[in-house]
Amino acid sequence: MLNKNQIRYCLDQMGEMFPDAHCELVHSNPFELVIAVSLSAQCTDVLVNKVTKQLFQKYKTPEDYLSVSLEELQQDIRSIGLYRNKAKNIQKLCQILIDEYDGVIPQNRDELTKLPGVGRKTANVVVSVAFGIPAIAVDTHVERVSKRLGFCRWKDSVLEVEKTLMKKVPMEEWSDTHHRMIFFGRYHCKAQNPQCPECPLLDLCREGQKRMKKK
Repeated sequence: MLNKNQIRYCLDQMGEMFPDAHCELVHSNPFELVIAVSLSAQCTDVLVNKVTKQLFQKYKTPEDYLSVSLEELQQDIRSIGLYRNKAKNIQKLCQILIDEYDGVIPQNRDELTKLPGVGRKTANVVVSVAFGIPAIAVDTHVERVSKRLGFCRWKDSVLEVEKTLMKKVPMEEWSDTHHRMIFFGRYHCKAQNPQCPECPLLDLCREGQKRMKKK
């Protein structure tokens, strides 16, 4: 595993590569962000944005999502994977928001994770992006990059990866690091065909060095 100075170097390089890294899910308020992130499970942000462009014009509030049948909502998001289950969770989530939170998204991560379809990753994204609270959301890109570079161990769970990053990255950098690692994994250190030959971190990346030796 990399030491503190090596991790610092990696973070700085990612910052130089992707200084403007940000949440790519289009939204205009915390409620829309919750819906968008919930829809993004096992789905690309690009596809979610295509769906939410019309979805957010039709549905503005939790009440709007409950004013239609489940079948209608399913049709509205049917191009997204697991759309049936996601539609159910959206309506359940909206009902809880109305009953318990006056229709307002809670800012507490523990309360967010009690909402249907909102896991720890989604909650971390929401508190960070919508409310400016430092958090590291470990999605597939963050997990892959962390393990390939040796920030953590290959056998670590998603929660263990998150806790390791929280220890090794200064709190004031959590949110920026989250976005930069996503961009690094999405556009450079890809799941398939990572750009190892052009990577400024190749000298520190055992995984990348192994890949290069195989070529």
